[in-house]
Amino acid sequence: MSNVKRASKRRILTGVGAAGIAVGAFALVGNANADTDAARSAGNGQAKPTILLEHGAFADASSWNGVIARLHADGYPVVAAANPLRGPHADATALRSVLDHIKGPKILVGHSYGGSVISEAAANDPEVKGLVYVAAFLPAPGESALGLTNKYPGSTLPGALDPVSVTNPDGSKGTELYIQQDKFGHQFAADVSKTKAALAAAGQRPIAQSALEEKATVAAWKTIPSWDIVTTQDLNIPAAAQRFMAKRAHARTTEVAASHSVAVSHPGIVTRVIEVAAHAAR
Repeated sequence: MSNVKRASKRRILTGVGAAGIAVGAFALVGNANADTDAARSAGNGQAKPTILLEHGAFADASSWNGVIARLHADGYPVVAAANPLRGPHADATALRSVLDHIKGPKILVGHSYGGSVISEAAANDPEVKGLVYVAAFLPAPGESALGLTNKYPGSTLPGALDPVSVTNPDGSKGTELYIQQDKFGHQFAADVSKTKAALAAAGQRPIAQSALEEKATVAAWKTIPSWDIVTTQDLNIPAAAQRFMAKRAHARTTEVAASHSVAVSHPGIVTRVIEVAAHAAR
């Protein structure tokens, strides 16, 4: 086992001790009700919480595939939501429709910009038992993803972006942001195979520039137990910024020497942190 994996496992085990641990707007991986029944019958009679995964910018729900396969193998019902990437409030509203559709306890997991979305969508929802942030933003009210990224040096994302001018449905003008395909691997997925990185680059979903500038109005991490995976080789969100947000949220933190695409390069570590959070919720 590598030093990174040993260190991560130790941190995850430490986290256990510290814890004691609309329709059409999402991609449903398997049948949530059937999966919940299977989890109940396979466990101790108590249903496992549904794991709801929210991807971030320049990605889609397939970025969770390695994590989904492992969660399914361990009997968890999983839903991977399709993030519209229009803005934290609009995207949280879309995610709320998914949350309202799924009954019972839930763990929300957000990657990158998806962290901003789950931080709003989970607010005041008693069925959300835990939040897991994966190389993600944990904004406080009044903060934006862009502002948090620029709080510490280290992000090389601005030089890798490919902005595209668009006309919005209401006739107004806007800007969509992609990562240049020839820079995607180095910028976003340096520890992912070249084949997988090229596929992700070709299929990346753009984010509205305004979404990264929109300020948060609520922070669910203030009242819901949180876990955080900090990626120390991240070129999108500096590790220092990630540590700042995790510490402020009193999140149980696991550090991984990984790129921004940690769910693809280290799905086992990400899965274990999610399951620690799920175990604490039961």
